[in-house]
Amino acid sequence: MPPASLDELEERLSRPTPDVVELMRHLPGDFIILGAAGKMGPSLARMAKRASDEASTQRRIIAVSRFSTPGSAEAFQQHGIETIAIDLLDANAVAYLPHAPNVIYMAGMKFGSTGQEPMTWAMNAWLPGLVCERYHRSRIAAFSTGNVYGLVPVERGGSKEEDALHPAGEYAMSCLGRERLFQHFSQTRGTLVSLIRLNYACDLRYGVMVDIAKKVWNDEPVDVCMGYFNTIWQGDANALSLLSLAKAQSPAWTVNLTGTITLSVREVAKRFGELFGKPVQIEGKEAPDALLSNPYRSFVELGIPFIRDEELIEWVASWVSSGGESRGKPTHFESRDGRF
Repeated sequence: MPPASLDELEERLSRPTPDVVELMRHLPGDFIILGAAGKMGPSLARMAKRASDEASTQRRIIAVSRFSTPGSAEAFQQHGIETIAIDLLDANAVAYLPHAPNVIYMAGMKFGSTGQEPMTWAMNAWLPGLVCERYHRSRIAAFSTGNVYGLVPVERGGSKEEDALHPAGEYAMSCLGRERLFQHFSQTRGTLVSLIRLNYACDLRYGVMVDIAKKVWNDEPVDVCMGYFNTIWQGDANALSLLSLAKAQSPAWTVNLTGTITLSVREVAKRFGELFGKPVQIEGKEAPDALLSNPYRSFVELGIPFIRDEELIEWVASWVSSGGESRGKPTHFESRDGRF
């Protein structure tokens, strides 16, 4: 059954898999999550806490962010997660963060990056150096993006981790800068790093599927020029990201994190039309290339996502049609020039 309320959604997003519980049983030490108040951070932090409790391990789970939204810190604290409110661009503040053997790096900037290029580069390509200096003895799982690959022919089945990178636009270029900083410290200081190229997460309140569903529900045309995409249920993305800590190594280990198949924007829109009982307006024509990732390595090394694409489509349809909460942050997946 799809989550029917915000509490049910949060519970599903943070429900640890047996593999995550086992990870917490064998991976020692505290966890610190940097940039924890974003879209994925709260449920990932709660999953880490729930898994630790189920594994009967004693550790601190620490969430670090500005916590600028009223009540955001309390949302972590009520689940037994410690919070530290700082601006991560303050080098002195980063230097005095508590030690933790396990670091989840989620800080970054995407939405609204166009017009704020200097801040985008500071967040995405300078901050990683500060973090690596502070936590060079720790194990780090750092979030990146499939945008670093650039567009590839659809028939290829998506970019692989060893493919050449052709980032389009300053956002993607700054994300490549982030990766290079983590790779540099992994090579020169021996820091154990896993780089997670996520593409894209969906939690019913946001995501590519949500963007498409809302257009169909609101009788708006669906642009199919970026005609294909990958997505993954955020609960699965949380679990697999935590599991990637066990794969962290020097030199850095890189993995694509996404769903099981390449999805067609047109076909997904038609499916939402069927579920909503609404006609679908299609705009444009599919280009022969798209931003796509091949997830084979993650399936072999981390595991296959539990929630499959058709089930996720049905969950999104149920959520949108029942007036479920939205984060109001479109993915801009339609962008073909890298401007977000």
